[in-house]
Amino acid sequence: MFEKHTQFEADSSKKILADIQDAADAVSWMSDICGPHELQVYNARKMRFRHEGNILNSTTTAIGHIEYGTDVTVQIEDLQNSYSISLPISGFQELSTGDSKIESNITSGIIISPSAPCELNISGNCRKSLVRISRREMELSLQSALGRAIDKPLIFETKMDARVGASSAWWRTIRLIEQEVSQTDSLYNFAPFIRDIEQALIKGLLTSQPHNYTDALKDAFKRKLPGYIIKTIDYIRTNAKNDLHIEDIEWVAGVSRNKLYADFKTHFGEPPTAYLKRVRLEGVRNEIVETGGQESISKIAMNWGFSHLGRFSSDYKKLFSETPSETQSRAKTSL
Repeated sequence: MFEKHTQFEADSSKKILADIQDAADAVSWMSDICGPHELQVYNARKMRFRHEGNILNSTTTAIGHIEYGTDVTVQIEDLQNSYSISLPISGFQELSTGDSKIESNITSGIIISPSAPCELNISGNCRKSLVRISRREMELSLQSALGRAIDKPLIFETKMDARVGASSAWWRTIRLIEQEVSQTDSLYNFAPFIRDIEQALIKGLLTSQPHNYTDALKDAFKRKLPGYIIKTIDYIRTNAKNDLHIEDIEWVAGVSRNKLYADFKTHFGEPPTAYLKRVRLEGVRNEIVETGGQESISKIAMNWGFSHLGRFSSDYKKLFSETPSETQSRAKTSL
């Protein structure tokens, strides 16, 4: 628990508010938001850390503003489970990574990726927008776009233009979301809608901000799927809850089983049966989140065609790096 200088509010709009004068408490608070780090404060008497914002409904994405009130240095070895994206509204910050230094002000933001050691110097007059996005959600979206698993961490180019282009539009979207989530009757507080907004933010970063998978992603976008494949995946997604068999999928595809398997492996890195399983697992996960964790996991799983619950749990954890009950617990805390 924090001292009296800190407040935490959780309601239908899931607002967050911290007002802290102690460095250790500030580290503890921001470690929970973004990940582990160390903080050096140059004038402890002037420190007045403040973080206010929102956690998007039924997600772990946080959008808000932070300030420290005095010059500080944040040292990061590995954020582990988060991407931290920030843009000063006033003042400046400087990010050091190895031999390079990047100044960030109202015209350019920065992205700190997991597995990317860095040092961030923040001026005392700096107040900045801060967006926290889950590493798991970012990597799942990337893998879906690539049609295959990734074999190394996703690392973004650290400097993000806020003046022109797609990255500037991304920041305008953040400001719009901030305005909307403050309204209790806003569509942006409707869980299925805001989850799509979260995915749009992630896809916006993946397509507008350079990273170590940019070329692979461009190649994936250039691939033209055969018409029968498009028809087949539409059929699978539409009927995933039904009692589907490979013979049904093969009949819809209208090609031999060998060709069907070979083309699915080429375009998605997996056979159609594995593709169907992934669609079903994603369906279960979305339903757990959208029901706020209030529905029985076994009931949801069986509705999506999983009759062997032990095997289902194992496959679920392998795909999402968490158990169904962990997803359920997270969904309940977001209510």
